Amino acid sequence: METRPSADQSPTGPERPGTRTPTGRRPASGQRPGRSRRTAAGWIGGAVVAALAVIAVNSASQALGQFHWWAGFVLVPGALIAATGGPLVVRGGNRAFAGYVIACVGGLVFAVGALLMFGVMSRGWPLMVVLPCLAVAGTYGWQLEHPLARGLHRVVAMLASTGAAVGITLQLIVLDWVELTGVHWWGGFMMLAAVIVFFNALELVRHRMQYRLQAIALLVGPAVVTFLLGLRFVRGW
Repeated sequence: METRPSADQSPTGPERPGTRTPTGRRPASGQRPGRSRRTAAGWIGGAVVAALAVIAVNSASQALGQFHWWAGFVLVPGALIAATGGPLVVRGGNRAFAGYVIACVGGLVFAVGALLMFGVMSRGWPLMVVLPCLAVAGTYGWQLEHPLARGLHRVVAMLASTGAAVGITLQLIVLDWVELTGVHWWGGFMMLAAVIVFFNALELVRHRMQYRLQAIALLVGPAVVTFLLGLRFVRGW
């Protein structure tokens, strides 16, 4: 008569408590209850934050007498899109980048809806320059493996920070907080961007990799030209 091995005699050794589901089956190797709970909590938290943000904007606009109900058709989708990307960022892994992009796009749409809700788009449009640049600059801390890719990413992130500074300057001008009439101020930002590219190109010298000299030349050349153009604008040549 054939006998089956007991749990202690099984080829895989004795079973540990809790290794079977209530139905008697082992959980799949890819299923992690802890991660599932964190993911669910992230989705719920994102939805709660989105709802609170929408309520806050609506309440503030009504209190100021600037409520435009039709802007809700932009505001609410933006909040939902941002809430969709947030949990993916918190979860990490390969989906973090996609989640970050989705959250930034949703935040930008939400900002457009908020400006429309308050009826200040004509005075707040520079934020449409600041926010995308800040989204790109926010990736500065990401570390790529290849030194060339890491250097180029650092250049893009720092240039995005310069773009955000341009947007802030535009916002100050639109609000009449600063007076720059007759000043070619954008030339200074061109020179700043050129300096950023130039020094990041020099940083590539210490890495031993293929196409190092070609990459440095492609960065230094435009940087020098941009710096000279910015200097020309600033000095009014």
